[in-house]
Amino acid sequence: MAPRYVAAVGPSAASASELEHARAVGRLLAEAGCVVVTGGGDGVMGAAATGATAAGGTAVGLLPGLDREAGHPAHTVLVATGLGELRNGLVVRAADAVIAVGGSWGTASEIALAVRTGVPVVVLAGWPLPGAPAPDPAAAPVAATTPEDAVAQALDRARRSG
Repeated sequence: MAPRYVAAVGPSAASASELEHARAVGRLLAEAGCVVVTGGGDGVMGAAATGATAAGGTAVGLLPGLDREAGHPAHTVLVATGLGELRNGLVVRAADAVIAVGGSWGTASEIALAVRTGVPVVVLAGWPLPGAPAPDPAAAPVAATTPEDAVAQALDRARRSG
């Protein structure tokens, strides 16, 4: 059975607690056999990749620019897309579920893209969730209280069977 791909998204300028949560999310996803997909940079993205690779997992970073050297070194694979912020769509569409740790405008765009395209979203310590209904109720964002809760909910709600 092919592994699930779960995106870990969040701010590049993350707080210490967001980084701790992201590392735990990456580790837990890797331990569950998932591939972790991020935007390839620092902050939550790098912390999730660090957690995943430290646990023996795979972390794929989809970078906004053309320079693979600009990515966080904990990623197993870095893809330079040259798409700028549009790469957020690639991150979401490559994933079976999205875990957002913390909040930023880029994170908000990834959450919105996921909801619009039916990819389930779990938010951990992020901005308040929007009150508007999701086009697909199964993809409506849900809140998590711990990294373990976030990973369990994401795996339970993943849109693909594997």
